[in-house]
Amino acid sequence: MSNPPDWLPSLVLLNQYEGDWHKYIEAVYKYFKEDFIDSRPRFVDRPVRTKRHPLYQNKEYTFWHITSEGKKEEDRVPDIRRCERICWPRPIIEYCTSDFIRCWPNKRGREKRIILWCYEEDYVVVLADRKKYVLLWTAYMVTYRHTKEKLLREYEEYHKRLMPPD
Repeated sequence: MSNPPDWLPSLVLLNQYEGDWHKYIEAVYKYFKEDFIDSRPRFVDRPVRTKRHPLYQNKEYTFWHITSEGKKEEDRVPDIRRCERICWPRPIIEYCTSDFIRCWPNKRGREKRIILWCYEEDYVVVLADRKKYVLLWTAYMVTYRHTKEKLLREYEEYHKRLMPPD
């Protein structure tokens, strides 16, 4: 594994907040708010938006989705690895053409998505394609080999379709 790119921020660690979960989650939210509410990044030529509702503890839906994990929305639990990387989604979106990022469109059901995989760090940002803008959908660490293999397969299949036949 190579060194992370210099544009990727440091982790936000719980021990920086004396191990106090309440202080920590408020600090994590502050970073999210600065990156996606107070200012708006762009993905190539489109603005990046967030899903606000349903609010939970006066925080946006997207915030909870990128800092927690679980199959059912009502059963999601905080994920410390996601929280630590709260400052990563914006630069990954903004540096989507970097050699450190593998980017491709895909479909999840009927939904059009854009996958941004910082593969050296095994971190994924998922955007929902809404034509005139993109919605920050989720972000997560790739922790399972089968997930990494699936992402690699999707990426390679996408690039094969782009290649002209011989």
